[in-house]
Amino acid sequence: MSEKQGVGSSILPLATKIIYMESLTSIIVPFYNEENLLKQSVLDLVKEDFHKEIVLVNDGSVDNSKTIALDLEAEYENIILIDSKENKGKGFAIQLGLQNATGDLVGIYDADLEYSASDLKNLVDCVKNEDIDYACGSRFIGNIERNNIYLRTFIANKFLSYLFSFVHSIKITDIATCLKVFKKDVLSEFNFEKNDFSIEVELIARVSSKTKKYKELPISYSGRSYEQGKKIKVIDGLKYIFAIFKYK
Repeated sequence: MSEKQGVGSSILPLATKIIYMESLTSIIVPFYNEENLLKQSVLDLVKEDFHKEIVLVNDGSVDNSKTIALDLEAEYENIILIDSKENKGKGFAIQLGLQNATGDLVGIYDADLEYSASDLKNLVDCVKNEDIDYACGSRFIGNIERNNIYLRTFIANKFLSYLFSFVHSIKITDIATCLKVFKKDVLSEFNFEKNDFSIEVELIARVSSKTKKYKELPISYSGRSYEQGKKIKVIDGLKYIFAIFKYK
């Protein structure tokens, strides 16, 4: 039986270990039926050089995703799996992850390879090193090549971001981004409600009601098709709009 692997498993000076313990980042990875992409998504995270725990949350998958997650949990000492027997939605999975996150920072990372683990690390570094409470990745700023498969989705995201910014009097260029990092104590003030994709709106709306210390960073993006497993639908856009006004 092979031993579980860790990140930075070599013997370190005590002072270094204390610094690591104080800067632990919990990365929540919700997933539902991602057997083809889950392992690579998580391995990309493992390779990034920052002290972290990876909280995998199975949202009732009916494919081989749970088995893959169990194997990853067995192999890496900084990976834990939280298992929901029912498919209740991304928002519910994120809430489960938050309940089990122990880090000072909390990141959210999708398991579908549309987003980059290196971009997530940039967000983590930004929150650690600057006087801000959260950071979001944006697909609409910076000169980065991106692959947006559906024009309607691109336009809808731009519209929703403009609407959110107008209603909440705060400039957010990508309200639907799935790459975010928060200070844990900021999130701990809230009991989040949304079980679906509109958790993305609720997170930013409620946190920004308490703090305006945030930053958006440009990120890469490689959109996938519905045939490849993309799950968000038109109805979710309507739920976004409802959430934008609900959490004003």
